Amino acid sequence: MSNITRSHTGPRMSQIVTHNDTIYLAGQVGTAGESVTEQTKTCLANIDKLLAEAGSDKTRILQTIIWMADMKDFAEMNAVWDAWVPEGHTPARAAGEAKLATHEYLVEFIVTAAKA
Repeated sequence: MSNITRSHTGPRMSQIVTHNDTIYLAGQVGTAGESVTEQTKTCLANIDKLLAEAGSDKTRILQTIIWMADMKDFAEMNAVWDAWVPEGHTPARAAGEAKLATHEYLVEFIVTAAKA
């Protein structure tokens, strides 16, 4: 029997869903009005916090999907990502352009990780 747990559950989504030893995070976004750099830093700080709560960390990320409102900001986002992601522990990753939930969001990160 599989074990599913949900944390920070609201009417629309949970911030963390764990199935056995796999952790799924809801899409993480920054604060409206921030630059791509600041929104990326906010997203990654939220990811660190949620993974720690779920019993993991960024060295255990399996996959990251990054949605950007405009791919012209790709290099700016990558500068923050490259400084954050641990060398030798880079996950499978995809990035693309999409309309996000509101026009104020410039970047959104979706993470799947393994428990430590």
